[in-house]
Amino acid sequence: MHGLIDNYQLTVPAILRRAATVFGARPIVSRSADGSVHRYTYREMAERAHRLGRALRRLGIRPGERVATLAWNHHRHLEAYFAIPSIGAVLHTLNLRLHHDDVSYIASHAGDAALIVDESLLPLVARLEWPRTARHLIVMRDDAATIEATRRDNWPESIDYDTLLSSEDAGVIDHEVTDEGSAAAMCYTSGTTGRPKGVVYSHRALALQALVLLTADNVGLSQRDVVMAVVPMFHINGWGLPFGAALAGSGLVLPGHRLDASSLLSLIASERVSLSGGVPTIWLSVLHMLDAQQDANDVSCLRALIVGGSAVPEAMLRGYRERHGITIRQAWGMTETTSISTVCTLPTTLDDESLATQYGWLARQGTPAPFFEIRARGDEGLIPWDGMAMGELEVRGPTVANAYFDEPGSADRFTDDGWFRTGDIVTIAPGGCVALRDRTKDLIRSGGEWISSMALENALMGHPGVAEAAVIAVPDPKWDERPLACVVLKPGASATAEDLRRHLEGAFAKWWLPDTYEFVDEIPRTSTGKFLKSALRDRFRTAGPKSVDPA
Repeated sequence: MHGLIDNYQLTVPAILRRAATVFGARPIVSRSADGSVHRYTYREMAERAHRLGRALRRLGIRPGERVATLAWNHHRHLEAYFAIPSIGAVLHTLNLRLHHDDVSYIASHAGDAALIVDESLLPLVARLEWPRTARHLIVMRDDAATIEATRRDNWPESIDYDTLLSSEDAGVIDHEVTDEGSAAAMCYTSGTTGRPKGVVYSHRALALQALVLLTADNVGLSQRDVVMAVVPMFHINGWGLPFGAALAGSGLVLPGHRLDASSLLSLIASERVSLSGGVPTIWLSVLHMLDAQQDANDVSCLRALIVGGSAVPEAMLRGYRERHGITIRQAWGMTETTSISTVCTLPTTLDDESLATQYGWLARQGTPAPFFEIRARGDEGLIPWDGMAMGELEVRGPTVANAYFDEPGSADRFTDDGWFRTGDIVTIAPGGCVALRDRTKDLIRSGGEWISSMALENALMGHPGVAEAAVIAVPDPKWDERPLACVVLKPGASATAEDLRRHLEGAFAKWWLPDTYEFVDEIPRTSTGKFLKSALRDRFRTAGPKSVDPA
């Protein structure tokens, strides 16, 4: 119809323009490899991003070509986040925590045309099989870094990042991308159940994701916030925080590779961080340090933590809120959904309920973001939203993938009517609040009944002596599978298997309780910080008593 307002395109350059013009003086703080802090503004970041975009064009990078980054969270990586999509190329963030064989496969499968890499990560690059499509190696050097990679004969000559930018004049990128439907970025899954799969994101998907982060019942970003992006920028677009912070005008803190509790608490205090996001394992270590050093760190500025990647134990929710006045908002999302897709906030109907009831609700993964739709399917079809029935979560929306990149054999992940099958087992409460019960591959089937490993883990981590716990299935000749708990105790703490069993009794049916408790020094993790249960299953496949009657 004539006159409809439908011609403005939602693009990454539009986000960058807003950040530079409306919030140009807002700060971006970045920690370098040597521990020093780099400071500049959104206006200065945008100017350098435009220089990088023009330089990449001069090097022959064409619209639609993939430009990979292999880097920690810092200001140069942020410049690439905006520059690459702005010229119509595709930002491809490589997961530096994956095995080098997986990184080689991903870079080759994506057909990367160039690689922008931290100098400190050149030893990893040296182990990669260089993609035949790659023409340029751009190195972001650090004055404190002295590591040089062993060069292979088929590598292009390296280009210094800052020298490349200095060769370009100031000014905006000419002929920036104007089609919101064009590809802007891509990420690959972590590949824990097979080869990693690529997901390509449009400009529109990234812009909508950023906009949703500004809504009050989601993350609620504003120009009064200082956001510390702990989640790696190579993990699901950094959960959208770099783009969301720029759109809102939030101050942005990028912690580099130092993600230990002491370093993070130091930045929170010095930069007056008001909001941050990351996986539970990061924030568990921070909570332990806050508890151990009650007056050492001023975190009064911190209003909320956005925590996702796996379920948050209720003990962690209580610990932050009751001992330190910090709210945790659980979130859920996947590579295939662009970023955060559900966030848990307390509904008005529970405002006057007991703390126990409120915590019970806040331990869920939350309600769907605007324009994001959910349903779950059990053995007999779609489940009711009663908070009890369990099924596999299916999702759809403007930021949800409808196919994998160059993976024609993966159609089974999508339903006939266009919903994505997540592989997560959930319940859905009235009003659409999702509670994650397990991954399909981590559910324990004992005697024909399902046991949620996640529910047991969260309960175990509520024991005062337990730092971390992971529950896995081990084979059993009578019951098919039985639960085994792998437990890491807090420093100086002690607990026996019987102590832990008594801690769980009363909260679960007797047949749910683990038959075996293995006390370990650490729990292996995936590249994104989640528990690597496949490694535990391999290690303890034959552990524990067999044919114990759990009834």
